[in-house]
Amino acid sequence: MNNKNFIGLLLSCGLFLVGFAIHGNISLYFNLSGLLIVIGGTLSAALFSFKVDQLRNVHKVLVAAYRRPITKETDIINILIDLSIRSRMEGILTLQNQENGTTVLFLRRALACLVDGYKIDQIRDILNTEMYFFRLRREDSERVIRAIADYFPAFGIIGSVVGLITMLGGLGDTSVILKSIPIALTSTLYGLIFSNFFFLPFAATVKERTNQELLLQKIIMEGVIAINSELNPVILKTKLESFLTPSERETKVLSYAKLKERFNIEREMQKEESKEQEVVS
Repeated sequence: MNNKNFIGLLLSCGLFLVGFAIHGNISLYFNLSGLLIVIGGTLSAALFSFKVDQLRNVHKVLVAAYRRPITKETDIINILIDLSIRSRMEGILTLQNQENGTTVLFLRRALACLVDGYKIDQIRDILNTEMYFFRLRREDSERVIRAIADYFPAFGIIGSVVGLITMLGGLGDTSVILKSIPIALTSTLYGLIFSNFFFLPFAATVKERTNQELLLQKIIMEGVIAINSELNPVILKTKLESFLTPSERETKVLSYAKLKERFNIEREMQKEESKEQEVVS
């Protein structure tokens, strides 16, 4: 979550809470019985529906989605262009030294296929399979989160029914009615808040994050295949930028002077010339 999202979230949450407190005491909206019914019931249904390992994996996906920044598409394109230039100048085998230096696991796997000498069809098949099962795993996590989001309103209604039954059982006792009404009303409120304020946005975040990562993986796959085909870096840049919106196409092709500075070409040429002079002498 970037700073703009975080600031917007704080402001919107403030407005949300002000709406509760503006016409009364906010403590009136807290009821322990209703909260226990909604959370306990939803947790029980989730444990009945899914394995603990699956729920733990969903937790890991959510933590990564909110805490781990995703690599920008432009950064991936720049990395691929640099790798393309390096492979043309120094050979594909030199990319082996770059495998541990990349920050994207999918990119490391793609480079490993490239260095190992796989054919283009084999690289495409391996990476497409990786992308397919990555998408399936993320869709499974999203499905679990949406299922839990559906459980919350249902148990909110159950809490309301419990409160109504208690109220009907104490029709002759005003104190019983006053204690049961908050259970009936707050349970539905808790169910709706947990579902719509937390878990449905969680599922939307996972889906959005998955789409972003799949786009990165598609860019990496096309870039690695182009490197294997020895595609010109200028053409590669134009091809990869087709994945971006027009406003994001700000990357520039490196100048020859910049290339010499980055890859120490001039030093290498001087070393080779000195070696040739030694051999001649």
